[in-house]
Amino acid sequence: MTSRVPAWLTPALKATVSLVLLGVLFSRVDVGRLWAVAREASPAWLAAAVGLYVVMIVVSAWRWGLLLKAQHVPIGTRALSVSFLVATFFNNFLPSNIGGDVVRIADTAPAAGSKTIATTIVLIDRGIGLLALVLIAAIGATAAARFGRESGGLTAGILWAGFGAGALVAAPAVLMPEGFMRLLQPLRVIHREWVDERLGRMEAALARFRETPAALGGCFAGAIVVQAVIVAFYAAIASSMSMPIGLAELAVVVPISLIVQMLPISVNGFGVREATFAFYFTRLGLPLESALLVSFTGAALILIVSLAGGVAYLIRLRDARPERAAQGRQSTYV
Repeated sequence: MTSRVPAWLTPALKATVSLVLLGVLFSRVDVGRLWAVAREASPAWLAAAVGLYVVMIVVSAWRWGLLLKAQHVPIGTRALSVSFLVATFFNNFLPSNIGGDVVRIADTAPAAGSKTIATTIVLIDRGIGLLALVLIAAIGATAAARFGRESGGLTAGILWAGFGAGALVAAPAVLMPEGFMRLLQPLRVIHREWVDERLGRMEAALARFRETPAALGGCFAGAIVVQAVIVAFYAAIASSMSMPIGLAELAVVVPISLIVQMLPISVNGFGVREATFAFYFTRLGLPLESALLVSFTGAALILIVSLAGGVAYLIRLRDARPERAAQGRQSTYV
């Protein structure tokens, strides 16, 4: 007889990992000094960081729009920016980073006429974003003289190899969607007709992407801009506290911290993110307090910006309330 894992166990384990890591880090810093440096942070630089994060949201929405247009789903950048902002709110205020993707899929499925197509677009967007993330880290590690083998972290060679491997894995999905779909055939054991229908929709979507390489190229270029802006966001935070760390070093630290946060082992990356910053900052000769300040300040500013997404979501609920009853009587999307 199999026993079910209690629903509370996974969140409890994630919270434990976050608390333990944060406890270990804070036990090694001077909290008084930490607070003293934080109070001296430049408001102008912090305002610049907030502005950069808003730019990141707009560019992210624009590149998402390129993928939607390639699937003949024209939605304006303004509407997508609001959706992305709402998604950011859910990513930061739910104990998971997939809540935002659910929002994005739900917002575009009606226009796409299919949840499967909307999901495929979001997955392609995620995959391209991950490739750009590794590329920025590889460029940063190549440019940053202080990140040699003695740093103890991922070297430029490893990061370039990771980018190449990722590109080789992703290419067949777009260039040979029929073969890629065959790899997913074992899923038919779940429900043959249901899976076949969705695999067919996914294959058609991938085939349309193959026919519109400019959209994929533009999305990848946009993803590089997004990751560069995120690096600049943290650079502005570091500058607000006069920390001697350059863009090249942050181009390694920030992407790797984002990749590590994708691991489902903590609550929204708390603890894991700070540990990653601490690992690299201390190897660059910077105090542990600097790592924690940059990481926590970045998280705090992101939370503040994402609150606007919560407000936008409440406004949408209020405005859409009269339409919900009518929508409930319509057929659902597949």
